[in-house]
Amino acid sequence: MPLVAHNQLPTFQRLRRYGIEVLDLDEALHQDIRELNIGLLNMMPDAALTATEYQFINLVGNCNKIAQFFVYPFSLPELNRGAEAEQHIAHHYFDFDELREKGLDALIITGANVANPRLEEEAFWSPLIEVVEWADEHVASVLCSCLATHALLQHHHGIRRRLMPEKKWGVYRHRVRAPDHPLVRDINTRFDAPHSRWNDVSRQQIEAQGLRVLAESEEAGVHLAVSRDGFRKVYFQGHPEYEAHSLLKEYKREVNRFLDGELDAPPPYPQHYFEPRAISTAQNFIEESRQARRSAEPVSEFPEQALHSLVDNTWGDTGKAIVNNWLGLVYRLSNNDPHGQFRPGVDPDDPLASGGKGSETRGG
Repeated sequence: MPLVAHNQLPTFQRLRRYGIEVLDLDEALHQDIRELNIGLLNMMPDAALTATEYQFINLVGNCNKIAQFFVYPFSLPELNRGAEAEQHIAHHYFDFDELREKGLDALIITGANVANPRLEEEAFWSPLIEVVEWADEHVASVLCSCLATHALLQHHHGIRRRLMPEKKWGVYRHRVRAPDHPLVRDINTRFDAPHSRWNDVSRQQIEAQGLRVLAESEEAGVHLAVSRDGFRKVYFQGHPEYEAHSLLKEYKREVNRFLDGELDAPPPYPQHYFEPRAISTAQNFIEESRQARRSAEPVSEFPEQALHSLVDNTWGDTGKAIVNNWLGLVYRLSNNDPHGQFRPGVDPDDPLASGGKGSETRGG
């Protein structure tokens, strides 16, 4: 599924440098191949805005090349942004009203940082729900990550997330719980996935509302679940989009907060992520930095480059496979007209029964 560089978004050039096939718009327009229009609602804070944009578009770009993908990033004006992020959004992102008029086949919604214990008190809540309710009637499927999963589970099913005693942070082993479901077809029955969150929605809460858990971890809880119909909402509590160094960057931020006096103690290491040499490197840096502060000497830079080679990505292939399966279903079930939701003959209340369990029929 080749991506199409339909504007000057820098992520497209970065993906090309890493060997991902990205078509120029003129080249795409001369190919006789179906387009899929995917919205990407990026709600991440400024520091993670472009990284998250890249990660999700990269996931899409690594899928099988059965269609051309037009990914349309957009955000919400109610999110607090700095000048640089505002400029990036103004130059490269789309307005929701514009996308609503254009039509989309599917939608991805990222996580977000929050300041309130109740999600409905966040400034972005009402505009987010406006997008979600439009998507309910106009796109074939919505894929959610982390905070977006919690928000939609609350909105659609009244499920409220619960604050955990400590942050769930690291890379955890998961097991597929529904191997018959097409979203987890042909993936490893045991696989790793990263989590980074303070709040949790449990299997019991999810199943009590008739939703289905597809993959979970004994340590980290539910990773992947779907709506009652099996397709129209895809809920990730973890982060299939993370790159190898995403958790390392989060750890760097927390260490710097400690050294700046914002935290009383050094942050814990992301679980099952650092090998012993990485732990030793991090411990040495923290101790040397504390001694330098006591002696009023300059503090060295966090050893990010040294740690790069000491962390591994053990989840990327599985994340790509699940997203590939999801987009394959979108391709088969969605209407060729992006203003139409499903192809003729697909039951919106049970879409998998009418083409999603193996049918290769092309949407019409």
